[in-house]
Amino acid sequence: MAASFNCGTYVTILIIALSTFSSIHVSEAARHLLQTTPALPTLPTTLPNFPAGGGAATMPPALPTLPTTLPTLPNPTSLPPNQVPTIPGIPKVNMPPMPAATSFPNIPNIPTSIPSIPNFPTSFPSIPGIPTLAAPPSN
Repeated sequence: MAASFNCGTYVTILIIALSTFSSIHVSEAARHLLQTTPALPTLPTTLPNFPAGGGAATMPPALPTLPTTLPTLPNPTSLPPNQVPTIPGIPKVNMPPMPAATSFPNIPNIPTSIPSIPNFPTSFPSIPGIPTLAAPPSN
């Protein structure tokens, strides 16, 4: 959310900024810096001499030329034999026999329907009025 500034906010910021920069310590520091800064060095009025030849840049030596023919690679006469390592066989594992069906524990019945949610009253009964010390209403 962007902050919104009104005219009073800008005036307040301006007053705070002016009062900060117009303090005596800031003024004294600025005067001290102005009085103690060294003089700027003078710049040379003449340019240095350029090398003879009008200042043209010298080119680096030429690069060597590339060969025009490619070297030949040796041709193998035959490929090496296909040597795939052999993997040892996995031994067969025999499982123990299953127990008889009568020895399994009884599995409890799982309900297949969702029970209904009981109704709770959503409103509270009214509280009878509390007697007051005021006189009963007149008819």
